[in-house]
Amino acid sequence: MIINNVKLILENDVVQGSLEVQDGAIRTFAESQSRLPEAMDGEGGWLLPGLIELHTDNLDKFFTPRPKVDWPAHSAMSSHDALMVASGITTVLDAVAIGDVRDGGDRLENLEKMINAVEDTQKRGLNRAEHRLHLRCELPHHTTLPLFEKLVNRESVLLVSLMDHSPGQRQYADRSKYRDYYQGKYHLTDAQMDRFEEEQMALAAQWSQPNRQAIASACRARDIALASHDDATHAHVEESHQIGSVIAEFPTTLEAADASRQHGMNVLMGAPNIVRGGSHSGNVAAHRLAALGLLDILSSDYYPASLLDAAFRVADDDANGFTLPQAIHLVTRNPARALNLQDRGVIADGKRADLVLAHRKGEHIHINHVWRQGKRVF
Repeated sequence: MIINNVKLILENDVVQGSLEVQDGAIRTFAESQSRLPEAMDGEGGWLLPGLIELHTDNLDKFFTPRPKVDWPAHSAMSSHDALMVASGITTVLDAVAIGDVRDGGDRLENLEKMINAVEDTQKRGLNRAEHRLHLRCELPHHTTLPLFEKLVNRESVLLVSLMDHSPGQRQYADRSKYRDYYQGKYHLTDAQMDRFEEEQMALAAQWSQPNRQAIASACRARDIALASHDDATHAHVEESHQIGSVIAEFPTTLEAADASRQHGMNVLMGAPNIVRGGSHSGNVAAHRLAALGLLDILSSDYYPASLLDAAFRVADDDANGFTLPQAIHLVTRNPARALNLQDRGVIADGKRADLVLAHRKGEHIHINHVWRQGKRVF
């Protein structure tokens, strides 16, 4: 396959040219046009590596499209997968939560349903994108470690994150915000919320630290990438670094982002934060971190189409000095390196032919086609 007449977004440059694919890999590329009649005309669009998504909760939406509605697993997986590739995402880590704050986390049946769907469809070659797993471990629960131990040896697990959403911790250092969020989410009376908050604080005091140490140790032993989550202070970051975290997911403050970088961790922020112009929960804005050179990876989090949109917005913002290749690294090369996926994330000879062809339509970046290992999937 030859893709002609495209702006190739390379590691350090953008060049007008063509690219050739053979046996699922990039064979060569050139700053010239192919004269072969079978070459596909890219019509002057950008050709960039397939996007790599490290943290998306999108799968849940298709398994439970409405409260108390359980959707058939393979239908849910197919719809989720289609949205991923339509957003330019060719490698996706589907995040599944272990240790739910409301039900105590005892949800192995539902977890198995989702995980089995991811693994079965991937094994059978039914998915357009490549799907792996991200285990999100809510630390303040007695069920978290047993569930983690049942799942961590699955071959599809590439990333584990450690979360503590208990009152007074990290994202909810301001306990009034904790009350506002959970009281609104679960429609609790003041008295019910008081009891819920007390229960969560007691669980955190008993389980957070033992679970943090045990899960981190298991990840180090298995060489699984570890991520912190919602760190807010230098002390949080120091703790995350000491247990081996390589990714800092959604640091909530400039202090935490800066400390994460000083400790060699990749700072990951939400692409919706970029698209919306700030955090919906009042935390540090991703564009501010970009302007200070403290942004390494973007994740679509809850909105898949935000990923490529955000990368181009970063490149368009003169305040931060990102070139277009550097901005594209946020959603391709950098997440690949964080997971040690050496075969993808850049346009280079021998790398996987995971590719996205996109054009700018006014203010919008429109995805025309997507290929995974040379096979067109969108």
